[in-house]
Amino acid sequence: MVKIQVNKLHTLTGHNDCIYALAEAPDPRYFFTGSGDGMVVLWDLEDPKDGKLIAKVNHSVYALEVDRNRNQLIIGHNFEGIHVIDLMDQKELWSLNITNQSIFDIKVAGNNIFVGTGDGMVIIIDTQTRAVKKHLKISEKSVRVLAINPAGTKIAAGLSDHSIKVFDLNSLEPIHNLSSHTNSVFALAYDPNNSILISGGRDASLKIWDTGDYELKQTIIAHLYAINYLAFREDGRYFVTCSMDKSIKVWDAESYKLLKVIDKARYAGHGTSINKVAWSRYNQNIISISDDRKISIWNLEF
Repeated sequence: MVKIQVNKLHTLTGHNDCIYALAEAPDPRYFFTGSGDGMVVLWDLEDPKDGKLIAKVNHSVYALEVDRNRNQLIIGHNFEGIHVIDLMDQKELWSLNITNQSIFDIKVAGNNIFVGTGDGMVIIIDTQTRAVKKHLKISEKSVRVLAINPAGTKIAAGLSDHSIKVFDLNSLEPIHNLSSHTNSVFALAYDPNNSILISGGRDASLKIWDTGDYELKQTIIAHLYAINYLAFREDGRYFVTCSMDKSIKVWDAESYKLLKVIDKARYAGHGTSINKVAWSRYNQNIISISDDRKISIWNLEF
């Protein structure tokens, strides 16, 4: 059994509302957070105590995505659209009003921005023309999370209709409709080695899908309440989940065994629902954000 020592390195404050969005910068020393107060803040892992305000929008921010190739940050502005920030001079390049719905997730692939919204739509935007290319209506319920496989050939969407829908990334033709969850799917990630897709959601269970045929390999009752997000370590050996039950859990990505629980009682963790986690490429620390308006940074020693 792998032994893990957990050290809480930092608790960061500054947001005035629940923190919903988290994204690593092109230089992974830095990361961004977005919250219910409409603030988007840049943080430095080397000197994390003071964040820098990058943008302030009128409504809450549930989704942030970084376009590493263009060195840009894409902000999902609920009930309006997206704002694209040039990270070199930290100024807005352009924005597009595309929806009167919540924007739950954003992903970039090539010249396309994929935006998942509360009315079951995936809106595809061309970064070069800065215009909407396509509206893909995939459900009557919300598109909660998007995931692109490492090969860049497929995009998967987790939905509030309890399903996961997989599309060809180029043609946008549907390939698979995965139904096993009994409630909304909030968490979705391909492992870096492209062999499995893991999903989680309001039913508190993890589902392991084989990406060869998208057959269900395993179901794990993983948390007490909804699983809000999951993220792999860069090498694909481990992944981390976070939940409405206020805990972070670390898992072995080969055996799917639970290795560690990080919570308030044992490690002075978050006091309310944990909304997102990221496994830093910079120093392999875990970053977590919560309804408690705090950001925590955790060092894990294996």
